[in-house]
Amino acid sequence: MPEAERGAGSPRRARYACAAVSSRGRRYAEPPARDRNDYQRDRDRIVHCGAFRRLEYKTQVFLNHEGDLFRTRLTHSLEVAQIARSVARALALDEDLTEAIALAHDLGHTPFGHAGQDALAACMRSREPGGGGFEHNLQSLRVVDRLEERYAAFDGLNLCFETREGVLKHCSRRNAERLGDVGERFLRGLQPSLEAQVANLADEIAYNNHDIDDGVRSGLLSLEQLEVVPFFGGHLAAVRTAYPGLGDKRLLAETIRRMISALIADLVEQTGTRIRASGVDSPDEVRAAPPLAAFSTPVREQLAQLQQLLRVALYRHPRVLRSTTKASRVLRELFDAYADDPRLLPLEHRRPQRQLRAIADYVAGMTDRYAIREHRKLFSVHDW
Repeated sequence: MPEAERGAGSPRRARYACAAVSSRGRRYAEPPARDRNDYQRDRDRIVHCGAFRRLEYKTQVFLNHEGDLFRTRLTHSLEVAQIARSVARALALDEDLTEAIALAHDLGHTPFGHAGQDALAACMRSREPGGGGFEHNLQSLRVVDRLEERYAAFDGLNLCFETREGVLKHCSRRNAERLGDVGERFLRGLQPSLEAQVANLADEIAYNNHDIDDGVRSGLLSLEQLEVVPFFGGHLAAVRTAYPGLGDKRLLAETIRRMISALIADLVEQTGTRIRASGVDSPDEVRAAPPLAAFSTPVREQLAQLQQLLRVALYRHPRVLRSTTKASRVLRELFDAYADDPRLLPLEHRRPQRQLRAIADYVAGMTDRYAIREHRKLFSVHDW
């Protein structure tokens, strides 16, 4: 790999990595902090914001009230950050920036997971066909740029360009044209930083493995179903050989631990190989290159098999579908009630000029249980 640079008291950092001292800056100028660099400051702002705290009560796969051991958006984000930081360290990237992006990537997610996002997107398309719809990734950027209200001098968290760039993983050309600096790369066909690319793949590692864990804990998946997938089955067989008679709980945990380690190792090796082959020597060269962070082809193929099984056996399981159907109805009916009569909204969410977008912001910011409670208040006669 290209020669790494090291600052006083700092981990080594390669020249193709982003550096806080070279950041493109914030939307609103601020004096530097005395004891933290700008990426550390971004991470801390994300952790302390209201949207991050609300992730504790937002669904990953299972609704928040269905069990205390299942992942939420908050625990998922923490797992993504841990994996992303480990990969960043191995590749001599900026760990603080990578962690900040990982922690912020789901801030715009609706209650009830993807079912909630799909319902809210359908509501926006129906009511305002040319209004830009709803997409949780774009909403995450909206949260950090506009919706958080913690500072007297500006809206949002005023994060660095590189953090905001990493939060916006994908974007339509139409939306990119409205976004200024962070939308530019979608118009020019450029890539985000390596830190952002790593955070995106860490997200994939985290949700694939913890969905297996939660699926088995819930009784919706079995080891017998999973072991037909070579990637899982190979690690499961190795654990059984090394530890005969191991109970199912530890057997599953040890298998998942080995899968995560194998995916991280493959990601580090394949990404390092691509970096060396590309010859990139700066963050700008990374942006101009093809995607550099990647799994190897055999691992990517095995992951695709695993994801297909999860789609069929877990995400489309009748029990999950029953919950997501209810969740979709709750969000649709809330949205329609507010759109038909904005007087039902709290005063601070009434926006005559862009009322539908304000409703989407309000509904997307709800936790699972808050949405259920508000729906009950509006539609249940028992709460009169």
